[in-house]
Amino acid sequence: MIHRDAEVAEAPSVAVVVDVMRAFTVAAWAFARGAEKIVLAEALDEALVLRARHPDWVTLKDGATAPGFDMVHSPGLLRSADLGERTVVQRTTAGTAGALAVREASLVLCAGFVVAEATARLLQACECPGATFVVTGEDGRAEEDLACAQYIARRATGAATGAAEHLRRAGESRAAAELAAGARQGAHPDDVALCLELDRFPFAMVATWQNSLMTLRPRAVPRLDAGRSV
Repeated sequence: MIHRDAEVAEAPSVAVVVDVMRAFTVAAWAFARGAEKIVLAEALDEALVLRARHPDWVTLKDGATAPGFDMVHSPGLLRSADLGERTVVQRTTAGTAGALAVREASLVLCAGFVVAEATARLLQACECPGATFVVTGEDGRAEEDLACAQYIARRATGAATGAAEHLRRAGESRAAAELAAGARQGAHPDDVALCLELDRFPFAMVATWQNSLMTLRPRAVPRLDAGRSV
């Protein structure tokens, strides 16, 4: 089942929160660059409070740089960062908000194309055929997130599903056009291409609600290439 973010009226059993451009692509890159965990903040003020309490934590936000924040949500800018064993605090208007909206679910996965196969494999391993997919961008109307959610949902059934059409839709989305045109602040010219790298990383990303914080961590999932076409 695929929902717009605003349509999730009650906590599902299993939720897959999708934000391709760029929150969860950035999160995956943060783990690839060594981050231990990512705390999903509900507001900019909360992120700043967490940073004040933990000066060694790294803060990320949407848009332009701002005092108290170390980086912006750009995979192109983040891919050269050294985040070895650091905790990252991430706040976005779409992705992190979507994850927090379903924090009472028994299993919350955060996803984009870069972790699509690992996410699908984890859903298979957990035997979660009724997972709810939460499309976060543009108040639940983002074409890139919908395309990614549909692709993961089909892959989770084990079906032979071509990725090309889903990636094409994402590449022609409003978000992709705005990023390519430089209309969004805090962007890198490679951001669109990096967001559309299918299965760049071999892990899924699992969010848990503990001690009043939503914390995201990577979970390794064996790669399965059978049954997929491009």
